[in-house]
Amino acid sequence: MKHLFVIILAVALMSSCGPVHQADRFAQIDSLLTATIPTDEPGGAFLIMKDDSIIYKSAYGIADVGSNEKITTTTLFNLGSISKTFVANAILKLESEGKLSVDDDMNKYFPDFKNKEIGAKVKIKHLLTHSSGLPDNRQTKKDSVFYLTAKDAENWYPVTQSDTLVFEPGTKYEYSNPAFNGLALIVEQVSGQKWQDYIAENIFKPSGMRTSTITDGPHPESGVSHGYIFRSGRWLEKDYGEEPTFPASGNGGVWSSVEELALYEKALEHATFLNEAVIQRSRTITPWENWNDNTPPFIGWSWFVGQTPDGLKTVGHTGSQGGFLCNYVTVPDKKILFVILCNTPRDVDGYTNYFTDWLMRNNWLDR
Repeated sequence: MKHLFVIILAVALMSSCGPVHQADRFAQIDSLLTATIPTDEPGGAFLIMKDDSIIYKSAYGIADVGSNEKITTTTLFNLGSISKTFVANAILKLESEGKLSVDDDMNKYFPDFKNKEIGAKVKIKHLLTHSSGLPDNRQTKKDSVFYLTAKDAENWYPVTQSDTLVFEPGTKYEYSNPAFNGLALIVEQVSGQKWQDYIAENIFKPSGMRTSTITDGPHPESGVSHGYIFRSGRWLEKDYGEEPTFPASGNGGVWSSVEELALYEKALEHATFLNEAVIQRSRTITPWENWNDNTPPFIGWSWFVGQTPDGLKTVGHTGSQGGFLCNYVTVPDKKILFVILCNTPRDVDGYTNYFTDWLMRNNWLDR
């Protein structure tokens, strides 16, 4: 019922005609979020950035059911699959330094690939775009206890033992979490250090992301929000120790806040840790000569590329893991970023649609 209420309320708010006065702009967003996130439940943090300025930020609900700690705009959330963009950028940084190529095949980094022909066919670029054709053959349901602590290597290994491909690399799309466990391990091999440390030094630090961190085993145990689902009348924690594959952090291990994600986007816009050409390429759809899927390609180097209802390009990534549900959306032509981080499965799609419509009605905050 809560999700239905969000949708109904969002539609009602979106039905108002024309732009609103400056004083009323953010009151509309606050009204929606206040009405749909109780103060004593897990909730979320929200941010809008225009150019280099944060023009809206807010937080609702609690980060920890046990302590009733309130969520703030500096609270760290698990980003789920938004983490993949950090791993992809680490790969691209190493490529820009001449240490690897996106055309490298799997045999180069994983000599234990069972089928050498498959290992030769699948390239880094296929992992980056979810077009490798490698099956996700992890036995997560049969061996859920193992996967409660299994890290990147343990989650990637079953994929390397595949006898067959689901499809030929570069011909179709199939979302793959293990692909990014493999990419994280490649970063580790090439850089000669833990991949978490490589990202901390080469992406977090130059971006000014001082509190962001990455899962490495049971880390982080404190100083972050916890993920929850509501079941049988109570809040159940669903993160490390309760959610299988949560420790496999290459696909979803980054923890950050809405404020530090704004710093991440600034660093990308200003080519702080990658050059502009590489960033632009990463946010452009990757074409494939032999594409054979019903849906045309829609992914750059890990970034999903789409359109707003009024035809503007969007670049972003969603994130879902355990009790966390998030979205990171940019509208490059309008220099807009908005971020939604929730520590329980709120109606993030409804919020995303509302924010998009609100921004359109306010002319993308053009001055």
